[in-house]
Amino acid sequence: MTISSSLNSGVAGLQVNASRLATIADNIANSGTYGYKRVVADFHSLVIMQSDGTYSAGGVRASTSRMIDQRGTLVTTNNPTDLAIGGRGMLPVTSAAALNGPGNDLPVRLMTTGSFRPDAEGILRTQTGEVLMGWPANADGTIPNFPRDTFDGLQPVVINTNQFAGDPTTFMELSVNLPATSTDATGDGQPFVMSAEYFDNLGTSQYLEITFSPTVPATGMSHTWTMEVRDSASGGAVIGEYTVTFDDARGNGGNLDTVTVVSGGAYDPATGAVGLTVAGGPLELRIGRPGVAGGLTQLSDTFARAPVVKNGSPVGDLSRVEVDANGFLHAIYDSGITRVIYQIPVVDVPNLNGLTTGDNQTYSISPDSGQFFLWNAGDGPTGEIVGYAREESATDVAAELTQLIQTQRAYSSNAKIIQTVDEMLQETTNIKR
Repeated sequence: MTISSSLNSGVAGLQVNASRLATIADNIANSGTYGYKRVVADFHSLVIMQSDGTYSAGGVRASTSRMIDQRGTLVTTNNPTDLAIGGRGMLPVTSAAALNGPGNDLPVRLMTTGSFRPDAEGILRTQTGEVLMGWPANADGTIPNFPRDTFDGLQPVVINTNQFAGDPTTFMELSVNLPATSTDATGDGQPFVMSAEYFDNLGTSQYLEITFSPTVPATGMSHTWTMEVRDSASGGAVIGEYTVTFDDARGNGGNLDTVTVVSGGAYDPATGAVGLTVAGGPLELRIGRPGVAGGLTQLSDTFARAPVVKNGSPVGDLSRVEVDANGFLHAIYDSGITRVIYQIPVVDVPNLNGLTTGDNQTYSISPDSGQFFLWNAGDGPTGEIVGYAREESATDVAAELTQLIQTQRAYSSNAKIIQTVDEMLQETTNIKR
């Protein structure tokens, strides 16, 4: 009967509004939960067709979905490994429990934000046990090429807070002025000596001793010098000897003219560098390009040198780690060394709302989400990784309270339908009396 179908429709209305009330309660309860995504209840009408053409109330059904593509506001923190995404991308994580399981096939889940801190073993994880995943870097800080359509290359990010590292020197740049008067026929031929510190492969301080000996002619000025380089790590052995001449033309006087190799590595006029081989390996010594100011010069009657520009540093202790906008995890040492140790990729899927929801604001790939792809942070549609930041809940409390009022009224209205149908059925029963 139509009156009975009205009763069923009223009951269905109570059920779906109870479901909507549950989603509102969840949203409000998680208004302070970082990374929380709103749940919404959508109502769908149910139409029942009668063969005789009479109308029968079909009622309503409810389906719930989580709005994962809606992002909350980013807020700053004081922890460098508090991470958020400035776009639609997601961070790859695994569970701490899975690390103790058999095999190396770790399940990968996704998060939009997380407060990661090293545990007793140096593993970056949240308080709820979500472990950050990344691609490990080579010893020189470069990231190997990993496939972008699989999680196989990802590993738990481990920070050894007690580790030490040294950075060997691979290049030096000299800025030295040699006195032009020393190459005059009246010069005394006295050499000029300088030393330049560098760091070997073990972070030990070594030095190059560089001697500049003027060529004194019988008459006039030679503008010629012999540069001899000795290495302390090789017992003071000569590792390079070069004949250097300077220009005396108007407008270009004092600039480097030619460099002739007597022994040691070759001179490259395009870069202005000579290739030396110290005890620990190759070292590039930049002395200047021909005809270009800078590097070695010969002017006036004064020997002067500026501080040597070089890379490398002594052994340092790890002081902190930071993640940049492109997802590179940098280890920063107290000696000034900065070294890339991991790259954190950003995961994207075609349908974010199709991901399967798990505990602690984590999500898993599903058939509805589509195939995932691992992007470099800052590339493609995913957005950059933001350190020192968390993503707030996507819940708008004011909007949820408004929906709460609407839901309460709708629930009361459906209850009134049931009450009315009950009264009408009671009247039908009373006809027999």
